[in-house]
Amino acid sequence: MTHTLNDCFSNEAAIDGIIATCDGDTRGAISFLLLVNEQLVTELRQLYAALEHGSPSERRLQRLLH
Repeated sequence: MTHTLNDCFSNEAAIDGIIATCDGDTRGAISFLLLVNEQLVTELRQLYAALEHGSPSERRLQRLLH
């Protein structure tokens, strides 16, 4: 994956925004990101489980996701 200078600035701005949302508490920001990541993993597991029982077109989508 190629990262551009704009991606770096965008990531930096996102990081700054998350830390600011947590009143400058970097530990709180990391905890927040871990919780968000856990939620995303749960949603992906649910998606994969749903695809296992889906139609042929949904199974094709599953193959694309792996």
